[in-house]
Amino acid sequence: MSAATELNLGEAVCLTLVALEPRHGWSIVKTLAPDAEIGRVWSLSRPLTYRALDVLASAELIEPQGLEPGSGPPRTIWRATTKGRRVSRNWLRHPVAHPRDMRTEFLLKVVLGAPAAELARAQLAAFTPVFTGLRRAAAANPNDVVARWRVESAEATRRFLQSLT
Repeated sequence: MSAATELNLGEAVCLTLVALEPRHGWSIVKTLAPDAEIGRVWSLSRPLTYRALDVLASAELIEPQGLEPGSGPPRTIWRATTKGRRVSRNWLRHPVAHPRDMRTEFLLKVVLGAPAAELARAQLAAFTPVFTGLRRAAAANPNDVVARWRVESAEATRRFLQSLT
């Protein structure tokens, strides 16, 4: 695994949670539950959380730090490796690829500690050509309701990002 781009969203979030603080899988499951603070933005099921941890361990992005007793078998406490912390930092600072990813990935990055103003500036720069293309497409066919929706959505995204800078 060479870059954060090879991690899916669940893996990137789990890695970042472990990079912020060593923890066990059940702690991450509870943190990503729909009624938890991060779960308000995006949640991940228990099986997918544990699968993400397995992938991260196989990629040597996290490693066991110890065991903690639990209601069942002992729980493995995970910590991020140096490489894992670097991948997490890069993921947090990298703009999302598409405006539709704002609702989940961008908000997750901010909730997980990405510097909001810095990320918003990078995001605006990354989206400038996208916003321009959407406006052109809508202008080319004013009757295209989908193109108009995309422009309005992009404008809301632009205003939101500007409010963070």
